[in-house]
This record gives sequence, structure tokens and C-alpha cells, in this order.
Amino acid sequence: MNLLNWYQKGLTFEEYVAGMKVNKDEMNKIYSEYSLNQVEREQIQTIKNKGLKVIVLTEDWCGDAMLNNPILLRLAEEAGMEVRFILRDQNLELMDQYLTNGTARSIPIFIFINDNGQEKAVWGPRAEKLQELVISERNKLPDQESPDFQDKQMEMYKHLRERYMREEEIWHTVADSIISVLTKRK
Repeated sequence: MNLLNWYQKGLTFEEYVAGMKVNKDEMNKIYSEYSLNQVEREQIQTIKNKGLKVIVLTEDWCGDAMLNNPILLRLAEEAGMEVRFILRDQNLELMDQYLTNGTARSIPIFIFINDNGQEKAVWGPRAEKLQELVISERNKLPDQESPDFQDKQMEMYKHLRERYMREEEIWHTVADSIISVLTKRK
């Protein structure tokens, strides 16, 4: 599979946003309000202008994409990386090469490639600390057979979404996670 071909057929940020039907305002809010802190700027310097490109497997309805995509875009701007968006549901051949835990088509997935299309790093679908938060919240839900499970689950997603949109600490957690993958920092 030639990743450069996938990259070339991807949408620019402007094209992706123009086609969004869900989470457009929310993603743009995070994009406009998030800026790298000094530590993030310093850490990203090690990959600046290395010719990396990013393929983003995503969909506009995804809450994690709403949060993670604008953070990636700000990091990409700082590092001089070009970004292209591939819609997951229309490109399962690529998506199925990047399954979470070998089974789930979780998004977003960020595939970092060089000018030759060689994969250099992969990130996604969620920062480890945020995964821990989501698991903790899921553990508070009633049993799936419970009559109020659906309502409680929707309430949980709404609460997480609100936090994703307003908590700068979450934004920096995402940035740190992406930077650590790019710089091979643990």
C-alpha cells in the first residue's frame, strides 16, 4: 500500500471543513482557541521542517476527531507538516490497516509519512490519559441491560464533549501525546 497515494487523494483542511455537517463550529472553536505552549513549541522543534506529511483518517461526527484534529493542525503548522484528511467510511481499505486493538475502526488516526510515503509514526485514536478518563466514565454507567443505560451513556458523551471543548488542559494533554509519538518520547 502506497501511503503517498493516499495522502495525495486526501482533502485539505479547507476542503474537509467545507464538507463537514457535524461538529464544524465545535472543531473550529478548539482550532481558534488552542495555541501551543512554550514547552510544546520547544519539543516540536526536533521534527520541524523534516518534510513530514500527515494522513488523518477521520469523520466529522466523531467527538474525538472534533478534539484531536484541531490540535494536530496547530502542531503541524508549527512543525511545517502538510496535512490531508481521508474520510474513514469511504476508505475502509486504508482504515482496516490501522485498526485499534486489531478490531476497531476507531478514529481519528494520524499517519505520519515522509516524502517517499514511508510511515514514520502513527497516533490515535485518543491520548492515553483521555482514554483513562473515558474508561473511568464508562465504568460509572449502569449495566447495558439497564433501562436507563442509553440515556446515561448519552449523558456521559455530552459531558465529555463539553469538557473537550472548554478544558485547555485536555488540549495540551492531546498535544503532549502526539508530540511524544513524533519525538519517540515516553
